Amino acid sequence: MNNRLYYDDPYLHTFEASVLKWGTEPDGTPYVVLDRTAFYPTGGGQPCDLGELGGIRVIDVVEVDGDIRHRLEAPLPQERQQIAGQIDWPRRFDHMQQHAGQHILSASFVEVLGAETVAFHLGRDYVTIDVRLDELSIQQAEQVEALANRIVLENRPIEARFVTDAELALMPLCKQPTVSENIRVVIIPDFDYNPCGGTHPARTGEVGPIKIIGWERHRGNIRLTFLCGWRALADYSRKHLLLRELTRTLSTGEPELAEQAQRLVAEREQLKAALEEKETQLLEGEAQSLLAQTVPLSDVRLVKAVWAGRSMQQLQQLARLVTAQAADAVCLFAAEGDKLQILFARGEQVALPMNQLLKDTLPLIDGKGGGNPALAQGGGAPILPAEAVLAHACRLLEESIRV
Repeated sequence: MNNRLYYDDPYLHTFEASVLKWGTEPDGTPYVVLDRTAFYPTGGGQPCDLGELGGIRVIDVVEVDGDIRHRLEAPLPQERQQIAGQIDWPRRFDHMQQHAGQHILSASFVEVLGAETVAFHLGRDYVTIDVRLDELSIQQAEQVEALANRIVLENRPIEARFVTDAELALMPLCKQPTVSENIRVVIIPDFDYNPCGGTHPARTGEVGPIKIIGWERHRGNIRLTFLCGWRALADYSRKHLLLRELTRTLSTGEPELAEQAQRLVAEREQLKAALEEKETQLLEGEAQSLLAQTVPLSDVRLVKAVWAGRSMQQLQQLARLVTAQAADAVCLFAAEGDKLQILFARGEQVALPMNQLLKDTLPLIDGKGGGNPALAQGGGAPILPAEAVLAHACRLLEESIRV
């Protein structure tokens, strides 16, 4: 493992190496293999390092059959035998903070609740662990978080090294290694002994604050989302600005903010209910007005109307109100806008199928729709005026009645 410089010094920013192999992935991405590298490859729940090799951007780093492939944005000239590398240090240190923070948080769960971590994912924005728990209370989460941050503030050393079988046998490991040789253990003395191949800072103080920001049930366990270090501080700053803006907008202090928000939500629901009631009353009045203008068609009363910018939901409500008041009514409604919407409905005494009438009308507007014999709706391009479309439907309706 001597060619993996990130094991010797995770703080190494730059290095020089010899190119051992040039290659191309099946998707055409060029890559090189070096005699030594400071680039950490994706693995163990930790994303890879990014950076540059010889001025060419490294876009991915993976291990394939023991080789660490540095996938490049552009091919590296084969005459370049010696090459200088530079890793993206802010990305590397962020991963060091998050990964070490995960060790500390997972060990805190074991210490406080006897709950082991069964999965870990270090994402671009958030970090998650799956903890073997049926449920987690706010009080329990606070206890675990408090212990984790106490370990951080104590600034304990973090030692990461390869160990012998004899040393391994004496260590109180939090989990068994996934490999049988070259076993590397990350040690926080008297707290956590974790087989791990990732990169970590030298002391817990460098991890910075550890903050649990949420959890949920996931496949029989509890999945926690948390942030460490600079990520946690950025999250705090973002939420503090949001909180300040909310207190200014609502003209209230932070302690009263939740109560004020609840009050506003309650008022909104009351206003919404009152508005819906008034809208229903208006629609009922409009339905009566439409019925007063019906056109007799054999033993059917035809109600035909066109509106601009009306929603399909309003057309449905009007049709239901009309047909509820007049069982012998047939509604032919349309709403003009960017899209022409049409709705056909019938009362209980009418046997004509509205879905068939819609099917025979939609081709005029290259439309799509569906429904049932009592109510059908659809929409299409405003190729023809709505009045012309409804006139066509009316003729089809007359033909059906004569038959």
